[in-house]
Amino acid sequence: MSVKSLTQYDVNEQTGIDMANARGASTVGVENVRDYLHHGRNEWLARSMIVILLEKDPVFDKSKRDFMSRTERYERGLALTNRIYELQTIHNWSDHETTVAISVLDEQLSIGLHNVAFQPVFMLQGGPTLIKKYGHLIATRAIFGCYLQTELGHGTNVSRLETTATFIPETQEFEIHSPTLTSSKWWIGALGKTATHGVVQAKLILGGKDIGPHLFFVQLRSMGPKALAGFSPTDNGFARFNHVRIPKENMLSGFAQVTDDGKYVQPPHAKLSYGGVISILIYPRQQISDIQFNSMVTGGGWLIAKAATVSIRYATVRRQGERGPDGLEKQIISYPSVYYRLLPILSRAYMFLQLGRTLTTAFDTMSSRLKQGDTSLLAEMHATTSGLKVYISSNGVQDLETARRSMGGHGYSAFAGLGRLYADYLPSVTYEGDNFVLDQQVVRSALKSYRTLLASKPPQASSLTPSSRYLRHLIIHPALPASPTEQEWRDPALAIVLLELRAALVVNEHAQHAGSEADASANQRVSKAVTEAFVAAQVGDMIQSLSNLPENDSAVVTKVFLLYLLTTVEGGLTDFLSFGVIRPTSGSAPKDPTRSVRLAIKHLCEELLPEAIGLTDAFGFTDWDLDSALGVYDGKVYEALWERVKAEPLNHTEVPAAYEESIKPMLKRGQRQTDSVNSKL
Repeated sequence: MSVKSLTQYDVNEQTGIDMANARGASTVGVENVRDYLHHGRNEWLARSMIVILLEKDPVFDKSKRDFMSRTERYERGLALTNRIYELQTIHNWSDHETTVAISVLDEQLSIGLHNVAFQPVFMLQGGPTLIKKYGHLIATRAIFGCYLQTELGHGTNVSRLETTATFIPETQEFEIHSPTLTSSKWWIGALGKTATHGVVQAKLILGGKDIGPHLFFVQLRSMGPKALAGFSPTDNGFARFNHVRIPKENMLSGFAQVTDDGKYVQPPHAKLSYGGVISILIYPRQQISDIQFNSMVTGGGWLIAKAATVSIRYATVRRQGERGPDGLEKQIISYPSVYYRLLPILSRAYMFLQLGRTLTTAFDTMSSRLKQGDTSLLAEMHATTSGLKVYISSNGVQDLETARRSMGGHGYSAFAGLGRLYADYLPSVTYEGDNFVLDQQVVRSALKSYRTLLASKPPQASSLTPSSRYLRHLIIHPALPASPTEQEWRDPALAIVLLELRAALVVNEHAQHAGSEADASANQRVSKAVTEAFVAAQVGDMIQSLSNLPENDSAVVTKVFLLYLLTTVEGGLTDFLSFGVIRPTSGSAPKDPTRSVRLAIKHLCEELLPEAIGLTDAFGFTDWDLDSALGVYDGKVYEALWERVKAEPLNHTEVPAAYEESIKPMLKRGQRQTDSVNSKL
């Protein structure tokens, strides 16, 4: 390219050209893959029609929200909620369509806790009398609810909660009381200003005896801002109870009951006496409907999908650094340091979206059995969801930040859109329990399965549950290459078996050194290995299901899933090398046995690069969905940034309001000091 042509080169126009070229280069059938990700054409069309409706409605305009105060964001959140339910009436939406509409909104609304924590817990665990009296009011939002578990002094350790519920036989009432400052219910979503009622986790006291935590329905009538201004539309609040009396029927007695004379009736499963295994550890993690984007796994998948879409689109049109074959600066997506970070994020988005469907089916099965008093699946689901809560939230937080940083300085702008998503998602690693605490649940379950397996003589793989099938490799060690070649890594089955074998070996090692002999990071390493083994097995099933897609689309998406598997293997190389599963070749100068998997990842990324825009388009996000100047569909990111900047309130006046009060005095003081110095010279 000549100097003249370079001078005439319009960087802004080139972004549109680059995006169009990238979109044209993709061979993947966007509509086919989009329907696959949305679990069917009908689901996609339903969501699409709702999005079209919302983005045209001025109530859902997003252009000014980055400039709003905390109070304005809260008021906006309630306005959005109110409008959703108005539209439900106007358009006669089904409950499913309304759920889709709420899930489309990328703001943490107070109604979210009512829908995913308050209502389902009440309906699942409330007694017949209570449900008859309040069920319809809750379903129609004639009352707003919240879930009061976490206290100022305790959160995850439910057995140590201090709030009490003392039964008074004479009046057939429970007295809810906060005996200490630290027993104050704390950080409760929607409690600050919105909720009218709540489900309270409190220690049941019968005849002076502590029976353990149970759930109680209580009628209720702000705390400071959250880190990074996240969750601004949600009014997290606190509550202290001063001998508050509630009717006996307000105990959620679907499982455990108290008789009129104060006798305790045991639930069908010991864990259910806590009243929270279902509500705390399962419901908020996985909604009954797999289209509910705010559920833990599926919602995390769609969030990661947004990060992948914005960052990959921007990296496609952003040119910087050395010149490429066309004589222009290279598109940054072509640099290994960029695509190695972004394409694995894309692969995790695809994986988590499909995993959500699997878990929905599993949860529905368990929920139906619980209603019949069958608790056989409870422990299995508890361990699985605990591990996945840690896995999805940890990956999600990391992926959002990695995607943002890949966009350089522009990524730090609020107009990029990812900073807002990061701030809202950041608490996911601590709500419902710190991830490091939840790891213990996975480890306990893994050790129990391990001991059950070894207790049978000889050990029988038939005793293993779906989430512990990886332990079968302790019975018969799989035949594996010591140093797999790059071509061998192209077979997903190799990565799946390796990840399962790694989990088996890690659990076996931990079992030999449990208790005081365990190292400080043992729980985290075991939990991650076990969870990744479970997920890898599910990915194998996902790949098998791709046969319903056209051949080329199936081949491309298979590569996406393979990229997830190989990068997961890469993340576990320390374990593979430690246990000698992958070994260096012998000789005076041993070669790195992990080089082949890294090369396989690199070449897989290079094969997926031309498909990246098509694969992100398949998520189906509109510009309104993403609300990102750097992720606009047409690629004209600089024009989009320019328009956003013009909306900044500070730019509406030439002279800022602070000029007279602060800037002018500083300038004059500096001038006087300068004049004083000059006068002495």
